[in-house]
Amino acid sequence: MAKFKFKYQMYKHLQNSISQIYAEARKAADEIGIPGDLRGKFGLTGAISGCPAPLRDDIIRAGEIEAKKVVPLAHYVEEMRGLVKEVYGDEYDVCPVNTCEAGLWVTFDTLFTPPNQGRGDNYRARYIAPYEKHLHHQGSYGRPFPARYKDIFADRGTTAGELGFYGKRQNNLDTVIVPLVGARYDVHGIKYHPVPLLTGVDPEASAQVIAEHAERHGAFLTGFTSLGYDTPGYGYGVKDENGTPVLQKKIAELAKKYNVPYVIDNAWGLPFIGTDITKNGATIQIYSMDKATGSPIGGLIIGKEEYMVPIRRALGMHGDRYGTIASYGKAAYVTQDPGKESLAGMLAALRVLKDKPEVLNKPLDELYRIVTEEFAAIELPEEIKQGIIISKSYNSNAVEVNYEGTWKNGMGIPIFSIEDMYAGSNIFQSGLAQMGVIPTIAYDANIFISPGLGTTDDDGQLIEERARYAVKALVKLIEITCKYAGILD
Repeated sequence: MAKFKFKYQMYKHLQNSISQIYAEARKAADEIGIPGDLRGKFGLTGAISGCPAPLRDDIIRAGEIEAKKVVPLAHYVEEMRGLVKEVYGDEYDVCPVNTCEAGLWVTFDTLFTPPNQGRGDNYRARYIAPYEKHLHHQGSYGRPFPARYKDIFADRGTTAGELGFYGKRQNNLDTVIVPLVGARYDVHGIKYHPVPLLTGVDPEASAQVIAEHAERHGAFLTGFTSLGYDTPGYGYGVKDENGTPVLQKKIAELAKKYNVPYVIDNAWGLPFIGTDITKNGATIQIYSMDKATGSPIGGLIIGKEEYMVPIRRALGMHGDRYGTIASYGKAAYVTQDPGKESLAGMLAALRVLKDKPEVLNKPLDELYRIVTEEFAAIELPEEIKQGIIISKSYNSNAVEVNYEGTWKNGMGIPIFSIEDMYAGSNIFQSGLAQMGVIPTIAYDANIFISPGLGTTDDDGQLIEERARYAVKALVKLIEITCKYAGILD
């Protein structure tokens, strides 16, 4: 295959070669031996909202039992409250919602935006978001500042304009986007776009830069946000002696200094056994319970009681007006009510996380072994292979494969942008579909692999043969794509 002088030429050639890559991928699936009746019914992660994993039997049984009962919904919320306080302490509280995005929405609107009522014009408020991955979630609820980022979310999602990501922006709220020290924001992909490459993030220096921005915008500052992940590919590879990402702790210190909340988006994370809110110092952490816990679709907000009171009020859960501890009524965000089935399932999942974490940890340990074995055998030049970092995350119940280091001495494994995902031009996702494997998050040189989507049994335990088929398919697709990228003969 041809060698390319500039990376844009390589991506152009990949675009022109998609049909050939697909054809080779389909042939490779036959050579790997992926059974025909399995194709399209299993994948590299059960944590994609658009194709969630089947529920474990324990979650289904809990739901069936509760479905037959006459139970006030506030009862489920109170049970969750008790579990959260047992694990994190009495100063923490909880609110279930229908999705993680709903949790972000109500939290940002409640804690970050200016008041709407009262005489006179509203003031504008600003919150700080590190320039990291998935920024269209935690960083899209205000108008971007500085102006160079004003079009950063233009093509994300399926709809543009007010009905797309622009429509999420809150009233009189700005997002101050801060690049991280040690990160790179090189342009990559068929849908050519800057990508956050974060394995080199220096948390101490980054915190200093964030502090400078906080001082600059202090008069308008109402909060900080970031992801809650714990792997190198997300910029959180540097940890303290307790395993807590240093950057998260530093942001929490700044939030305390300015007396504003620090809201962590830990969508692909596990309460209780994952990123610990009591150790990183965050005010609020928000979860997508269906992504990693095995719960039905739903979201969970966990945070310090002082800040949870207005959130619970906004959801109609904080007590009747005549004076009660809890309620389940109407309020501004009643549209984010998860419903009985989701509440029962989330409660069951939380009990497992608290009492039987091995249900999730064991299949992850086995998956990590499979991923490391299969990537050790990948047919790439040795200098390229050395740039691949494989990490295990108990927070996300996932294995991270990061390959930004393959570009250290020249062109490496092709990097697809998040815009490629939305445009359908991410070959590591679209090509897997050609092989009968449902893809996972695979952009910004970072691939998250987790159990659950046809690779586990009814009890959530790993079916090794199926998991290995999926990982083998990914490895083979990378090899095929690298051949057309000119880095593999």
